[in-house]
Amino acid sequence: MSLIAVIPARLESSRFPGKPLKLIHGLPMVGHVYKRARMCKELDEVYVATCNLEIFDFIISIGGKAIMTKNTHERCTDRTFEAIKKIENEEGKKIDAIVMIQGDEPMVTPEMIRASLGPIVSGSEDVVVTNLTSKIASEKEHADPNEVKVVFDKNWNALYFSREPIPSNKKFSGDLPMWKQVCVITFTRNFLEEYSSLEPTPLEIVESVDMNRVLEHGYSVKLIETKEESFAVDTQDDLKFVEKKMKNDLLMKSYLE
Repeated sequence: MSLIAVIPARLESSRFPGKPLKLIHGLPMVGHVYKRARMCKELDEVYVATCNLEIFDFIISIGGKAIMTKNTHERCTDRTFEAIKKIENEEGKKIDAIVMIQGDEPMVTPEMIRASLGPIVSGSEDVVVTNLTSKIASEKEHADPNEVKVVFDKNWNALYFSREPIPSNKKFSGDLPMWKQVCVITFTRNFLEEYSSLEPTPLEIVESVDMNRVLEHGYSVKLIETKEESFAVDTQDDLKFVEKKMKNDLLMKSYLE
């Protein structure tokens, strides 16, 4: 089975312009994502997909692989599929599964990637896309509109993704089950192509969450819990927070030495 990771990254983030190249302990954030993804032995290769020459040149400079894509994509998943088609044309073979890792997930670990691949690699025929999720630790994080929350059914299939605090805590005083999306998402190659052929959907656009397109078209997103600590970077404050969190990170120390 041919397994690769694609890291979509662009400089024109509406919430934090230029963030893929912002430094964390001296290395641009997208460099952390790339180097950590390369540590997952299950992957055959890792690519960065970008529409920015600055990101492309940086990845090449650290010995990585990068693919230039169009600058018209609204969704990182569509950018990822364009990259996949180019990679397949260059390599002359079809890929079986793709792990899409957002370029603002600098704390991603090989174990997280491995967990995301699990159901698809094991041959679960009814699973075409998986998405990591983790527990939200605070009410502040639950209320943060930059944090994508998710609710799911008893079989760990996603019901909805939102930037609003779901489930609502207005009428609940107990231990509220709060979960967030972790942007490590694995697709079968055929479903990634199917996704890119689907029309964008209202709730996808309202929430600015790719996975809502999957749900609105009647497909399932299998959620997988990760207990690995991971925080996405959406703001300058997030960047400072993650830099502190990564200060004693052993994975980071292994590739910065």
